[in-house]
Amino acid sequence: MQALTLLHSEWSDGWGGQERRVLSEMQGMRERGHQLLLATRAQTALAEKAEAVGIEVVKLPFAGKFHLPTIIALWRLIRARHVDVVSTHSGIDSWCAGLAAKAAGVALVRTRHIDLPMHASWSNFIHFLPDRIVTCGEAMRTHLLADNPLPAARLLSIPTGIDFDRLQPSAERSVLRARLGLQASQQAILMVAILRGVKRHMLALEAMAQLRSRHPQARLLLAGEGPMRQELEDRAQALGLSDCVMFLGHREDVADLMAACDVLLLSSRSEGIPQSVVQAMASGLPVVATAVGGLPELIDDQQQGLLVPAEDATGMAAALARLLDTPPLAAALAAAARVKVRNRYSYAAMLDATEAMLQTILQERQQPRR
Repeated sequence: MQALTLLHSEWSDGWGGQERRVLSEMQGMRERGHQLLLATRAQTALAEKAEAVGIEVVKLPFAGKFHLPTIIALWRLIRARHVDVVSTHSGIDSWCAGLAAKAAGVALVRTRHIDLPMHASWSNFIHFLPDRIVTCGEAMRTHLLADNPLPAARLLSIPTGIDFDRLQPSAERSVLRARLGLQASQQAILMVAILRGVKRHMLALEAMAQLRSRHPQARLLLAGEGPMRQELEDRAQALGLSDCVMFLGHREDVADLMAACDVLLLSSRSEGIPQSVVQAMASGLPVVATAVGGLPELIDDQQQGLLVPAEDATGMAAALARLLDTPPLAAALAAAARVKVRNRYSYAAMLDATEAMLQTILQERQQPRR
């Protein structure tokens, strides 16, 4: 397709799956010949990482959903740089950039990264403005259609794609385990997620406390940073888990962590299509996850992994024990998962779908109105 100028906006100052998808999509579209711009707040992790890979970043306050200086600055940017499509990602930036895009008369895309309720109404009219609302999974799309008076044709599922070539570990498993201080007898359970409430690390600790009586050598590795770290460390100590829970902090070597561990755990109460699970499945690491959001779409229970109800620490502990006790089952689930995600959740597939969507939107906008 013809080269486009694409402006992404992002209010979030975190660094998790949502922000990673924004950056990876921008990098991929740039590699396909498009011009990319990012509008975000100053001193965000995304701004820093986008600048590091050579993406132009425009820093604005985004001080509220009707912050006029931000809206005017975005409108001027859209006009000056001849932006073809504006893509928004969080709440406040979706208002500011969405209003600016409509004022400038350009196409608008809104991506929903999490499976939380959305209520399109006259007072929340921003959801009626986009040419397309993109979800990261079909289950999320279904939920939005059930709860909102939106045309089905305007909602599109484009799962986050993974660049499988980047999932290669840097060393042999034994070396990677030694770097983490893991003994040969210790079975390692990995969780990769920002330390915040929606990820339910507290539930993972409760499950670990139950699992420990059956698997005293098991270790829980928590990769990620966030506002709940001290609270989680205190809870681990209160549960007597200080010697078997490892807080790894922010890590970029996720492929190495997955190669060193035995199971991936995700205990969230809400998700879209989580990148950590897709990465684990592509890496051949068996998964235990809560059956929320897009996870049942990603994993057929007992075929590509084990799903447990949300907020069920006992069920989670039982599923973990089942995989640790039955290596052939864990290996079979991991092998099936690897085939599924490599066929359906590739980086190229995400970029192909994104380009096809943009081309369709621009063609629709060129058609005369009746």
